[in-house]
Amino acid sequence: MGAVGQDPAGDALMDLTLTPDQELVQRTGREFLAAHAVGASARAVSGEPAGYSAALWKEIVELGWTGLAFDESLGGGFLEACLLAEEFGRFAVPSPFATTVTCGMAVPSLREEIAGGLVYTFASAVAGEASLVPYAASADGFVVSTEDSVVVVPAAEVADVSRQDVVGLDPKYRVRFPSLSSARPVDAPLVTAFGAATVCAEMVGGAQAVLDATVAYATQREQFGKPIGAFQAVQHHCANMAIDVLGSRFIAYEAIWRLGRGLPAAVEVAVAKSWVSEAYQRVCALGHQVHGAIGFTAEHDLHYYTRHAIASALAFGDADTHTEALAQQLGL
Repeated sequence: MGAVGQDPAGDALMDLTLTPDQELVQRTGREFLAAHAVGASARAVSGEPAGYSAALWKEIVELGWTGLAFDESLGGGFLEACLLAEEFGRFAVPSPFATTVTCGMAVPSLREEIAGGLVYTFASAVAGEASLVPYAASADGFVVSTEDSVVVVPAAEVADVSRQDVVGLDPKYRVRFPSLSSARPVDAPLVTAFGAATVCAEMVGGAQAVLDATVAYATQREQFGKPIGAFQAVQHHCANMAIDVLGSRFIAYEAIWRLGRGLPAAVEVAVAKSWVSEAYQRVCALGHQVHGAIGFTAEHDLHYYTRHAIASALAFGDADTHTEALAQQLGL
């Protein structure tokens, strides 16, 4: 990933080229998750009550991943955390990493607890109840957006948590909060922006994995005495997938870069979430086309990425929501 250009608002020179330290973070995350994916992937943890590998979470806490977004002294920042989130998406490893980082970025007072390994998750509540809350059963606390404020609620103060059947890889729950009026309010206007950007990074990783697997399959699967990748129609599919993956990467990291630097990013987040949400699903659809029947079997991993794409598209606002937000930002 590398792109340099003047920031549209003229605030700073935007450089998306990874530094050596950032490349090290990305490479370390990729190698670590590749080595642990067999025991921590969505397939491996499908029977886990928490929906993720507790052993893996313990290891990434010890490695300092949960505090990376907040510790500039270690060369960390929001972009570095998103590089790790991308690798979680690449290997289809369910984890509360993304939602916990989102809460920490939005609520600075939680960062020390999060760096120490506590799990926080985001909930959007109406009349004291929230649906589709990720990892609620194992969360230590909640950052809850209400009609007029954002509050922090310890897990001990939650009235009820019940699991919901969802298509995605992350476990989702319906949560009932007894009284949000007495909860601690916090100043967190960017919680949705950080959440959408982090999810975009995960989706980029998932889309890249689907592209890589599809290209590999097209070079191995033979029909009429030659690899199917030799046929122009298949090449067009792979090329269109590559365009969507590359476009998603640049558009996502533009939003991530601006958020990490504390620059206005409402337009960039809206563009990224609306585009990447649909691009990831297009990549998965073309991946299924190239794989054919094998891609639809339970034994193949492609369906995990398709499920991840569908669920992630809805997280922190779907494409229509962010397109509307973009129109408002542009005064349309």
